[in-house]
Amino acid sequence: MFRSISRRFVMGVLAGAALALSACATAPETTPSPVAGVSFRMVETNGITLRVAEMGEGPLVVLVHGWPESWYSWRHQIPVIAAAGYKVIAPDMRGFGGSDKPPNVDDYDVKDLAGDIVGLLDAYGAEKAIIIGHDWGSIATWNSVLLNPDRFSAMIAMSVPNGGRGTSSPMAAMRAANGENFYYILYHQEPGVAEAEYNADPRGLLLRIYAPMDAPRDPPQITDPKASAGGWIPRLGLPKQLPGWLTEKDLDYFSSEFERAGFRGGVNYYRNIERNWEITPELTGARIKVPVAFIAGTEDIVIRGAKEPALRAQMTRVADDLRGVTLIPGAGHWIQQEKPAETNAFILDFLKGLKE
Repeated sequence: MFRSISRRFVMGVLAGAALALSACATAPETTPSPVAGVSFRMVETNGITLRVAEMGEGPLVVLVHGWPESWYSWRHQIPVIAAAGYKVIAPDMRGFGGSDKPPNVDDYDVKDLAGDIVGLLDAYGAEKAIIIGHDWGSIATWNSVLLNPDRFSAMIAMSVPNGGRGTSSPMAAMRAANGENFYYILYHQEPGVAEAEYNADPRGLLLRIYAPMDAPRDPPQITDPKASAGGWIPRLGLPKQLPGWLTEKDLDYFSSEFERAGFRGGVNYYRNIERNWEITPELTGARIKVPVAFIAGTEDIVIRGAKEPALRAQMTRVADDLRGVTLIPGAGHWIQQEKPAETNAFILDFLKGLKE
C-alpha cells in the first residue's frame, strides 16, 4: 500500500510539474491591452520570454516589428487579419517592450531572432506560419524563412527588400560611403553611446524619427555633418506637430514602452549587422520557395526612390515566387501605420491568393 501511495504521490508531483512548465511556456499576462480584443501572453522561446499580443483563431500569422517600435505598430492590422480567419500574434521582439532583454550584443543576431520566431511557432503548436515583417522585422522575416524554409508557408516584407547575401559585409560599404560624417547606423555601433542619448529623451527621439523629414521643424541644434560634432537627436529638428497617422495617445504608448525597456536591446540589432553577414555563409545563393510579397511607401528612405521594376529585379535574386511589389504613393517608412487601409487591403489580398 505504501508503495502504491508513493507511486501516486510521485506521479502527482510529476503531473503538477508538467502543468507548471506548460503554464510557464505560454502564460497569460494581466496587463490590459490598449487595443480592443487583443490580449497578451508571455511565451518562452529560444531560451528567453517574449510578450506576445494575440487575437483570433485559425492558421498562424506572425507580425514582426522593427526599430524603434513594438507590437503596437501592428494595432491596425491585428484585428483585421484576425477577422479574416487567422490566429495573429505580434511579439515584442527581444530587447523591446515587455520581452526579455538579454545582456550581450551577440544575443541579437539574426539567428537568435529567427530562433525566437520559430520557437513561437512551436509554442503555439503551428507546424508552419505566415510571417510579415517591417523594418528590422523585415530583416528578421527574410532570414527566418531562409534559415528555416520548412516552417513558413508565405511571407510579406515591408520597407526592407532583400537581394541575397552579398560578397562582403554591408558595414564596410557604409563606412566607406560616410567616412567621418555622421550616419545613424555607424553611430549605433559603439556599445553604450546611442542608447544613453535615446534613454534620456525617448519621446523626443520617437517624435523626431516618426515625423516625415520634410515636416515643419525647429532648426536642428547640430548642423556639422561630422560624427564628432555630437549625437542624433540634436541633428533632427523638433517637429512642430505630430504626423497625421500618430495620435498623442499612440506616442504616449510608444514612449512608455521605451521608458521601461530602454533602447539598448533595439540598438544591439544594428551592432550585429557585420556579425549577421559573418555567421550566415550558408545563405550564399539560398532561395525562398514560398510566396513572397513586398510593400513600401514611395517616400520610404530605405528604398531610396527605387521603383517597382528595380525592386522586383532585386528580390527575384532570392525569391522564386515573388507575387507582388506594391509602392503606396506619398507614404513614408512607417507604412502599416501611415496607410493602414491600403496596407490591410494588400495583406488580405495576398492571404486570399494563398488559398486560390
